[in-house]
Amino acid sequence: MFNYVFIVICIQICMVSKLFSQDKIKTTDFFKDLNKEEKRVIVFKGTEPSGSGMYNNHFEDGIYVCKACNNPLFNSTSKFNSNCGWPSFDDEIKGSLKRYEDNSFFMKRTEICCANCNGHLGHVFEGEKLTEKNLRHCVNSISIKFVKKN
Repeated sequence: MFNYVFIVICIQICMVSKLFSQDKIKTTDFFKDLNKEEKRVIVFKGTEPSGSGMYNNHFEDGIYVCKACNNPLFNSTSKFNSNCGWPSFDDEIKGSLKRYEDNSFFMKRTEICCANCNGHLGHVFEGEKLTEKNLRHCVNSISIKFVKKN
């Protein structure tokens, strides 16, 4: 068991170090390079249309990072096909997300944002029994970037 945990941690470190070699995590000016649609979703808490995002049916091996600041958010191993129209993950990288109560549109939901830049990513849902972890992070493709594993 210890060997397995050690290997998983090493893989995550390697994936994050690849990220650092390409794009550093930003500490300021998070949103200045975003286009109008990216700002609508990430800054102003919008939602891209269901089924329209480039990562909805994307299942390569790698890591998903915040589009605004490059903060690592999700490993590809936690991605699953929920058939909801948006990329879905049943786990996040520890410490990568903030959660906020969201009662907009007469619904009770939990918003997820990047812990580094506070950019809007989507919502997290519990109790749907879609995976063993019983979580679905429903994420806008436009809020994330994929970094392929070497």
